[in-house]
Amino acid sequence: MSDLFDTPGKTVPEAPRPLADRLRPRTLSEVIGQGHVLGPDGPLGAMIAAHSLSSLILWGPPGVGKTTIARLLAHESDLAFVQISAIFTGVPDLRKVFESAKIRRQNGQGTLLFVDEIHRFNKAQQDGFLPYMEDGTILLVGATTENPSFELNAALLSRAQVIILERLNLIDLELLAQRAEKDLNRALPLTGDAREAIIEMADGDGRALLNLIEQVTAWKIDKPLTRDQLSTRLMRRASKYDKSGEEHYNLISALHKSVRGSDPDAALYWFARMLEGGEDPRFLARRITRMAVEDIGLADPQAQQICLESWNTYERLGSPEGELALAQALVYIALAPKSNAVYIAYKAARAAARETGSQPPPLHIRNAPTKLMKEIGYGAGYSYDHDAEDSFSGQNYFPDDMKRPIYYNPPERGFERELKKRIDYFVKLRAKRNDG
Repeated sequence: MSDLFDTPGKTVPEAPRPLADRLRPRTLSEVIGQGHVLGPDGPLGAMIAAHSLSSLILWGPPGVGKTTIARLLAHESDLAFVQISAIFTGVPDLRKVFESAKIRRQNGQGTLLFVDEIHRFNKAQQDGFLPYMEDGTILLVGATTENPSFELNAALLSRAQVIILERLNLIDLELLAQRAEKDLNRALPLTGDAREAIIEMADGDGRALLNLIEQVTAWKIDKPLTRDQLSTRLMRRASKYDKSGEEHYNLISALHKSVRGSDPDAALYWFARMLEGGEDPRFLARRITRMAVEDIGLADPQAQQICLESWNTYERLGSPEGELALAQALVYIALAPKSNAVYIAYKAARAAARETGSQPPPLHIRNAPTKLMKEIGYGAGYSYDHDAEDSFSGQNYFPDDMKRPIYYNPPERGFERELKKRIDYFVKLRAKRNDG
């Protein structure tokens, strides 16, 4: 009897296990992704084949298998697996871990000590591992999402090999989804487009994908969900901001749309209506500047500066004289050439950033301030544009796996007519450089 309230003879059902735990690989061959380190030619694959596992630092984003790989390495090497987290472990806890490892060693078994979030330990705590690593009491496997060059002691790094784990790609995540379907004995209740969406939402994180799948399969639905339906259920929407004064928002909307519609008279009318209603001129100064950024942009680069200068003038003069400066800026932006090309480009870039998640910059444009980063290829092959013909190398600056997009498409209007010429020039020059 485990407690006073157990019923004799009653079978206690096994506690439910999360999908991510049920699908945890049992052998290294079952690990999805990370073939570059687990394959026969990879560093971990070679270590296992040679039966010569050394201390490691597993560096990679969340949900790519750091804990799983550490656990399986211990199994493959016949080592006792001990897991701790730097967040919850203090010096007394570490002493107990080391003492237990000593006893195991005396009894003929080694210990693989897995330290999650190892970068959370301070420098002195990191130094505490060194003697136990050197005398073979423990084989240390640390996991970190932070750059080891910046977060770990040089002494610790010199005694451990850094293994870089990569975020799971779309193919890896699809394989993981198929494995989940096999375990659940059912297909995901999603259309093809929605299936792609849930994989994109995981952002290269296998654990996140399995958690999302577990949510979806718990829903009681009659037919497969579409992408829009899935996004509605899984994405938390920001709560609507609302004040009691609805007219306040109606008037500022009317002012903004009058400027966008290039009607200075209507803009002045709504501006005056708001001032007469007791609106804070500073609020209007801020909104007028926003209009210049959002609706004029680079079609007239002076518009933003004129708005800022009028705002500054108001701060110096105060009311009512300073309000005339705001009115002048309002008329100027109402009559300025309009373009939201940068605004559209910015929103498209933000959307792409959410969809592509954590794809890293290509190695050649990464900075390499440490020896480790140079050794793994940071900055290799970078062409300094000032040394290139026309001061333009034409190199790729997007992630390697990302198809080059076009976000900024300026109209032939105002100053952006000139910017479009420059874009076309660089497009032709980039094609010429890459062909060459």
